[in-house]
Amino acid sequence: MNDDIFQGYKGRALELLQKYNARVWAKVKVDSTRGVIEGTILPRAENTDDKHIVMKFFTGYNIGIDIDTVLDIKELGYKKAVYKIPEKEFPYSKDKPNVKLLGTGGTIASRLDYRTGAVIPAFSPGELYGAVPELADICNLTTEKLFAVFSENMGPEQYKKLAVAIGQEIKKGTQGIIIGHGTDTMHYTSAALSFMVQNPPVPIILVGSQRSSDRPSSDAALNLMHAATAAGYGDIAEVMICMFGPTSDEYGFLHRGTRVRKMHSSYRSTFRTIGDTPIATVTRKGVVPIKQDYNRRRTDKNVIIKPYFEERVAMIYYYTNMHPDMIDSLVDKG
Repeated sequence: MNDDIFQGYKGRALELLQKYNARVWAKVKVDSTRGVIEGTILPRAENTDDKHIVMKFFTGYNIGIDIDTVLDIKELGYKKAVYKIPEKEFPYSKDKPNVKLLGTGGTIASRLDYRTGAVIPAFSPGELYGAVPELADICNLTTEKLFAVFSENMGPEQYKKLAVAIGQEIKKGTQGIIIGHGTDTMHYTSAALSFMVQNPPVPIILVGSQRSSDRPSSDAALNLMHAATAAGYGDIAEVMICMFGPTSDEYGFLHRGTRVRKMHSSYRSTFRTIGDTPIATVTRKGVVPIKQDYNRRRTDKNVIIKPYFEERVAMIYYYTNMHPDMIDSLVDKG
């Protein structure tokens, strides 16, 4: 069987599907050590493991099944999904600001395929326009995928590449930059970029979503619209995170990159400015500063990019009766 019917599967998971001739998008009955499971086999993302197959229950929920628990798979039916968002040409307007979206691997926008229940990721300008058409009312958007990693795998290598890419976009005259990012480590990336990208002339906005687009309570589209508004029209030229403000969809907050932290795994208003207030609120109508001490937007293309990161740093908590050899061992290791 051709590998294109096992979309995204690799290694042992691919071998399991091939063994039982179980195709992606097939309705199947899986006999496992945990019982019988029925549903539709879904594709997997390019950066996922080879230890699970993913299925969507007929109730609409997704589940990952450990391949070591699978005893048998029987195909009950098949209906292939169109695993692509219909693209529309993103309209250009000379009256709107030029904004660049840099992708790191997190899915900020997507569309639900109602026939299969699959969440289809959107990234190109045409796909984003198909998924969130309101973006065309805000800015002229172009995109570039820098890498595809889980947010927990973001680190110094990615921080440095992002900083260099941001510098290049500023030199081109881009009027605002959005970084699509998974939420778990977004605040680490924003802190690192705040030091690597110094005195920028335009806003640099990190944005993600707490809930995927197949959920009625998804924050993805609104966060992206708020980020585009802040990047294109906001006067605050700093590295910031843009996420939900209150539990409702009244407005978003812009948090300074060095003072923000994620506080909850699924709560939409999970990001908080620590020890201070957010720097601004943002709606689709514009940005309203809360604080007045911020770096303001400029028309020049000057920015200081310092893509350096010292990795041999340890954080040590002092406690009663702490032994000095802990410090000595770290020093001995360089």
